[in-house]
Amino acid sequence: MRFITIGELLMRLSPPNYEKIRTTNSFIVNFGGAEANVAVSLANLGVDCSVFTVVPNNDIGKSAMRYLKANDVHTSPIIFAGERMGTYYLEEGISVRASQVIYDRKYSAFAEYDYTDLDLTGILKDYDWLHLSGITPALSNNCKILMEKALVVAKRLGMTVSFDCNFRSKLWGFEEARDILSRYMPYVDVLIGIEPLHLVDENGHDIKDGMSMQPSYEDQDRVFQELDKRYHFKAIARHVRYVHSSNSNSLKAYLFFGGKTYESQLMTFNILDRVGGGDAFSSGLIYALMEGMPPEETVNFAVASSVMKHAIRGDTNITDKESIMRLMNNNSFEIQR
Repeated sequence: MRFITIGELLMRLSPPNYEKIRTTNSFIVNFGGAEANVAVSLANLGVDCSVFTVVPNNDIGKSAMRYLKANDVHTSPIIFAGERMGTYYLEEGISVRASQVIYDRKYSAFAEYDYTDLDLTGILKDYDWLHLSGITPALSNNCKILMEKALVVAKRLGMTVSFDCNFRSKLWGFEEARDILSRYMPYVDVLIGIEPLHLVDENGHDIKDGMSMQPSYEDQDRVFQELDKRYHFKAIARHVRYVHSSNSNSLKAYLFFGGKTYESQLMTFNILDRVGGGDAFSSGLIYALMEGMPPEETVNFAVASSVMKHAIRGDTNITDKESIMRLMNNNSFEIQR
């Protein structure tokens, strides 16, 4: 199974030791981005992975390539162009102080590149699985063109397409995101997350209205069933987060597969680095589906993958299948000798 993803690769700058951005004198550099995080995590699980993106042909862009290559991700589809790397600043929260993100990605090489004449058929033809997210079309009109072309080409090539809605309110408005992402759904096989999709009943009412951020099994099953009626996905999944403090959360997830909704175990954990937890859920889900795990195991593996990421510095879940399985089976805490 050959996997490729399309999205912006970002440089992350964060103060050390939970310092605030306004008071720090130094920043730690990492690389990431929603789609690249999934590729790096899958590559560490042994999947043949590639990333398509655009980065500037300078030392920052080359450092980002070095990061991908160090994690066994193929970079041959990547284009060197433009002048600046998309960047974000992360202030890590602790105790009662929440984390915050400041984006500096406007006019980035990826957002500004003209994809009109890009040969996406040539790029995608040798791959089996394409992963996309709702972040990319929020970046620019050029990126909207890229997304639409990628979905059409992938469908024509018979690829499996996974899509993480990944709504970011700092990048675009809810209504625009809802309208654009909903248009993509007929091309998607595996849906991850359901906001901000447009889903109305025969009376024009959104069936998600009033549904809690921590929905019951019955409410989640109802929404999954409606989504499946309209789009006939191979799988739908979402994780549910319970925030106890900036450093203590719980996670569980729901998976719709084969006409039935499955609920994972609930896992409670302390947080070293929260960023990328959703992407680790996506990579765990994709890996389990690729491997043909039973639905109950698939949803629990995806949750354990996300939980594991919260104990790893940086944006990506750099771990292995055995570690995730030990965590999933609640026997991961002994020293591995």
